[in-house]
Amino acid sequence: MVHRTRSNVKHQPKSNFRRGLGMVELLCSMAITGVVLGQALPAIQAVQQRQLLSAQAAALETDVQFARSQARAMNRPVRLTLQATDDGGSCYMVHTGAAAQCRCDAAGRASCVEGARLFQASGQALASGVSLGRTGRSVVFDAGKGTVTPTATFVLANRHGQIVHQIVNIVGRTRSCTPNGTPGYPVCH
Repeated sequence: MVHRTRSNVKHQPKSNFRRGLGMVELLCSMAITGVVLGQALPAIQAVQQRQLLSAQAAALETDVQFARSQARAMNRPVRLTLQATDDGGSCYMVHTGAAAQCRCDAAGRASCVEGARLFQASGQALASGVSLGRTGRSVVFDAGKGTVTPTATFVLANRHGQIVHQIVNIVGRTRSCTPNGTPGYPVCH
């Protein structure tokens, strides 16, 4: 007769399941993440630069309209003067008086000598990645006629080659366009 005995040893099924990641899996996932982020970073920076360019263009357009309205409200000429700063950046000022009566320092802080009144100033440091330029230095908004002399095209550009033109016509109205297809703007004609 065969005797069967029970064993008090519990049988545990063998499992190949391990908890967590091994060193090789961890290094592979980190490498893949690094490659993906490395490819996405330039695109993220381009979007940030485009948004900064759009913000600067909108601020300039607002300040042009402000200069125009100040000239009408005060019934005297108001000037928008663009100036290069010592650090290679630029600054523009909305003020009364002659163009030479107001100056910007390298930090974009503006001041005027006696006889001129400063209303607004905006500086674009070279490190910001957006540059502002124009042919000529200053435009004058005439209170009586409601015109601007001379007409102007302000050129804003960023490090990624995106360009926005702010064109100020004879009656002081501004329109924005791009010569090179910068997203969000019509093409300049």
